[in-house]
Amino acid sequence: MPNISIEKRNDLLGVHVVHALKSRHFEAYYYKTSNEAVEKILQLIPRKESVSWGGSTTIEEIGLIKRLRADYDRALDRDQTTSIADRYEAMQKAFFCDNYLMSANAISEDGQLVNVDGNGNRVAAMAFGPKRVIVVAGINKVVKTLDDAMVRARTYASPINAQRVSSLDLKTPCIATGTCTDCKTADCICTYIVTTRISRPQGRIQVVLIGETLGF
Repeated sequence: MPNISIEKRNDLLGVHVVHALKSRHFEAYYYKTSNEAVEKILQLIPRKESVSWGGSTTIEEIGLIKRLRADYDRALDRDQTTSIADRYEAMQKAFFCDNYLMSANAISEDGQLVNVDGNGNRVAAMAFGPKRVIVVAGINKVVKTLDDAMVRARTYASPINAQRVSSLDLKTPCIATGTCTDCKTADCICTYIVTTRISRPQGRIQVVLIGETLGF
């Protein structure tokens, strides 16, 4: 059974954060469920335009990648490549696509996005390149302040992401211990830490916030 108190809090917080994001010139939406959010996101992406995405557990969990693969002829999917070179080329092409999807590691209540990236492809696309960036995030990514967002991204999301890609045999302290130790290893997945405080041009970055726990 859904917890009505949690749902009410999420809805109120979602509306508050959307207002804060709009004040920073993001286009922003709040939906109670991922099903509603997916339908809205698909409406935002014209079928004739190119689309790609960065690594994101959130957009996988809500079934969005599956829909994009099935419905969009110009989907650029790095996971369908067969070699490291082809994967890197696909990531480069994604930088010039019309629509780029990703999540956020954290969102402050005043509407700032924080992302930690290893290769830099996600944060590069966020800052410049694709015509439209759509950020999809569960309400669990929202924290009080920008400082809290930094802490969440570094000490919570990053160690889990490191475990998610542990098959790559990266050598980082957080893979061994589960906690961030401000590593400087060559395999560090916290290479780039980017705060996006305003969308410029106005409306280029669109944030879809969902009243569910998604990703990490």
